[in-house]
Amino acid sequence: MSENDEIGDDWAAAMNEQAAAEADWGDALKEQAAAAAKSPGGYSAAEFPDLGEQKPKPTAGGEEVKLDVILDVPVTVSLEIGRTKINIRNLLQLNQGSVVELDRFAGEPMDVLVNGTLVAHGEVVVVNDKFGIRLTDIISPSERVRKLG
Repeated sequence: MSENDEIGDDWAAAMNEQAAAEADWGDALKEQAAAAAKSPGGYSAAEFPDLGEQKPKPTAGGEEVKLDVILDVPVTVSLEIGRTKINIRNLLQLNQGSVVELDRFAGEPMDVLVNGTLVAHGEVVVVNDKFGIRLTDIISPSERVRKLG
């Protein structure tokens, strides 16, 4: 058997599979149309699972919450010392040693943001010649929601 015959056989097998799938699809559409014709108004009734037997999901205030699924999801934690608005002319004039005034006072707590959402306040610390932050205040979920609105 030559290579062309093998390719032709594979092609024929694929075409037969497609024809069989299209026939199954056509049968399914006919069944759906027949069911819709039997119901009033030409629509079939939706079927939903019984929700009465399911247990309510535990909340943070009640039972233990299962967080195992999301414990390894990476998030971005950023610390914001302060902000300022500056026009492009002044931005282009900055060079080494320039001082940019921020909207915070010295000693004021820094904002801790997780994926851009404020979650805590803290103060800068140095541990083994590396900068870190000591959390001084955690923002409650209800307070976060209140700040959104």
